[in-house]
Amino acid sequence: MRVLFAAGLLAALALGARPAAAAEAVTTSHGLSLFGDLKYGPDFTHFDYVNPDAPKGGSVRYAAVGTFDTLNPYQLKGNKAAGLALLFDTLMASSYDEPSSEYGLVAGKVELPADRRWVQYDLRPEARFQDGSPITPEDVIWTFDTLRTKGDPHYRLYYADVLKAEKVGERGVKFTFRNGDNRELSDIVGQLPVLPRKYWEGRDFEKTTLEAPLGSGPYRIESLDAGRYIVYRRVADYWAKDLPVNRGRYNFDAIRYDFYRDRQIALEAFKAGAYDIREEFTAKNWAIGYDSPALRDGLFKKEEIPNRMPQGMQGLVYNLRRPLFADRRVRAALDYLFDFQWTDKNLFYGAYKRTKSYFPNTDLAATGLPTPEELRILDKYRGEIPDAVFTEAYEPPTTDASGNIRDNMRQALRLLREAGWSVKNERLVNDRTGEPFTFEFLYDEADFERIFLPFKQNLARIGVAMNLRSVDPAQYQNRMNKFDYDMTMVRFPATLSPGNEQRDLFGSVAADEEGSDNIMGVKSKAVDALIDLIVSAPSRPELLVRTHAYDRVLLQGHYLITGWYQSAFRVAYWDKFGRPKENPPYALATDSWWIEPGRAQAVEARKAQEPKKQ
Repeated sequence: MRVLFAAGLLAALALGARPAAAAEAVTTSHGLSLFGDLKYGPDFTHFDYVNPDAPKGGSVRYAAVGTFDTLNPYQLKGNKAAGLALLFDTLMASSYDEPSSEYGLVAGKVELPADRRWVQYDLRPEARFQDGSPITPEDVIWTFDTLRTKGDPHYRLYYADVLKAEKVGERGVKFTFRNGDNRELSDIVGQLPVLPRKYWEGRDFEKTTLEAPLGSGPYRIESLDAGRYIVYRRVADYWAKDLPVNRGRYNFDAIRYDFYRDRQIALEAFKAGAYDIREEFTAKNWAIGYDSPALRDGLFKKEEIPNRMPQGMQGLVYNLRRPLFADRRVRAALDYLFDFQWTDKNLFYGAYKRTKSYFPNTDLAATGLPTPEELRILDKYRGEIPDAVFTEAYEPPTTDASGNIRDNMRQALRLLREAGWSVKNERLVNDRTGEPFTFEFLYDEADFERIFLPFKQNLARIGVAMNLRSVDPAQYQNRMNKFDYDMTMVRFPATLSPGNEQRDLFGSVAADEEGSDNIMGVKSKAVDALIDLIVSAPSRPELLVRTHAYDRVLLQGHYLITGWYQSAFRVAYWDKFGRPKENPPYALATDSWWIEPGRAQAVEARKAQEPKKQ
């Protein structure tokens, strides 16, 4: 889970926000935006990317991979059911056509002082839980305190700079911050889900549960079979259905998630019509895996929908807690054995770009050599960070895609010899201990094995033994929570406004926090200091400079073997839906789709005839 972006006082002032008394320098507004204007004014009626008159009705099916054994998405234990966010409203709701804005949901307005040392959210009097009881400041405060003390560990890191939450007046909740440097905190708090305090009294928040929780959102749980499916039913009298942030959204009467053992089985189920919408993440499947009579007859469609979303870093990650990967030269050496060009040509059908930043597809990505502004930041950490940060623009190793990687093998062996490893009897061994270079690659998705096998073969050519270990999703998640792996593949999320979430991803404290997102175990004082600089950036230009410097340090640390990305959603869907004319740039907004009854009936009728054609 990634909460969104921070808010700036100037943005609120720009669109009709009402200053309070000048001495207090407090701004009251309907929304928040980071370093820019709010697109939607205080009187907006709906987002531009929805159809405000979209018809309600019908049902939609999605697929999930794996299993589930809990309906509480906010604590570490258990495998969470898909779709649980549908149950809970947050203080504010994000806009998908702005890079960093949010507008009132449970909170009708927000107050922010010029020094940003606190934020106050004033709750709407009509806000209700699904049992009709009002959402109160006490519920907000209880939720905040509970998530921070009993929730998933990342909440403790995320809210570390929030000193307290307290009730103000009849409907206000004020969050006080450690200082005013953390520009994101007001927005982070705005993404807080609101849970019912009275419901949880007498229940253990830290245990897994299959009891449907009381929510406040647009859907409630109608039925489930643990580990197999879960069905959500739209709340007919949903208190917020006519708010501007919700008009034209949540149009399906029922949403069902069916759980499949792996993605390949799920693909075959989609082609058979077992579910309706599928986002594809595997290039081979997208290129050749969907061919069927139903596709040729136009019963379902494939579409690439461009986006401007930050793609994040996907890569083969090392567990730095393992002594085997403690030496940066060892990590850099193995990178030479992953042949991306061959992989993209032969396995990905030329679909991807090689990732060269932790923030690809954005202006946050470092390019070229460090600028003078970046050097002023980086010079403080000479000796603590790799010298290459100052002298080289990061470029991952390349090949000619022929499969001949002899030059790369020579470079890898050179680095390994420098790190104290030699080839003896066709095995790479440690010069000091004589131990062979052997490690396990852990994964839970069979689709990726075809990518790992060529890498395994290349490693074997220099005497490195990589053992592939496939486990089920539940076991994989448990091992990831405990950092029990040598190497695996991870996709790290990115936002257009990096900040507090970087502490959970790469901060030293998180490295020792079981269940945190610092999967790799990065522990660097320089990285910690750069994260603090990003969090406290006073402007967008300064944020870019600080993030570029940070990006360089992470890349030259060789904490992973960089992967690949594509700047479009690949979506297949059965042709039964109506959609707004344009998809927003920062989300695949299927929550604004709707069922076209006549088209749906025609598709279902023709579906029944397809087995006869095969």
